[in-house]
Amino acid sequence: MAENQSLRQLLAGLPPEPDEAALFPQILEKVKASGRKLVVIDDDPTGVQAVHDVVLFTTWNEQVLAKALREEPKLFFLLTNSRSFPVEEAAEINRKIARELKIAGSMGTGFVIASRSDSTLRGHYPAEIEALESELGGHDGHLIVPAFFEGGRYTINDTHYVASPTAASDNLVPAHLTPFAQDKVFGYSTAFLPAWLEEKSRGRWKASHVVSLDLATIRQGGPAAVAALLNRVEGGRPVIVNAAGYGDLAVVVLGLLEAEARGKRFMYRTAASFVRVRGAVRPRAPGR
Repeated sequence: MAENQSLRQLLAGLPPEPDEAALFPQILEKVKASGRKLVVIDDDPTGVQAVHDVVLFTTWNEQVLAKALREEPKLFFLLTNSRSFPVEEAAEINRKIARELKIAGSMGTGFVIASRSDSTLRGHYPAEIEALESELGGHDGHLIVPAFFEGGRYTINDTHYVASPTAASDNLVPAHLTPFAQDKVFGYSTAFLPAWLEEKSRGRWKASHVVSLDLATIRQGGPAAVAALLNRVEGGRPVIVNAAGYGDLAVVVLGLLEAEARGKRFMYRTAASFVRVRGAVRPRAPGR
């Protein structure tokens, strides 16, 4: 793997990025039709940086969650700060939330979970996803979506990149060659996400068994192709979502919502960008 890549070169030969604004009305319609609220379990206070006009809870119980599921229009955040805790404590925090959500959801409103974490691959993964599933039951799969465009983080050809020297730079560095990968707790040796998944899961998921949702499928096939791929996922398998812009995520979300409408069940392990689109939050310029 080359140490540095140009974003323009990596995207050369692909169709242009889809237009998020053109797709957004469909996302709004499908999110409303789903009848399920997006619950974002955030392991760090920075998770709300890509959204606006949403509720964030720092404390809660079953009654608070039931009220939020009934009354919040599309999504809400639960701030756990679990990234700062040992893995055993982080897992227990997530198990407790799952138990509380199960009780709250039994009162009539469905939900889907985004386990929001760092866009440079640092966090208690897969422990937090496994903890949630241990209480909520199995899912067909979970999406891995670490892209965060405002921070210059892209996933292309199943490799996660960090723009350098600034978030706006065209020069991309594989994430494992950045200081983020040297984290004493959350370090990793590869930015190629199938291998990263095998490393992080200690072999539970082999790189060859990981599902890839690539940019060619997203940009050429559109939501129908995304839905078709997700409809074939089963057994809790991880799905790597490649994305180089919000238009890619808009297509993914439309396909995801279609697959979920057909009965597929997914959990999401994501950075901030995906949450905004899946939550049907309109884009807004920084500082406004």
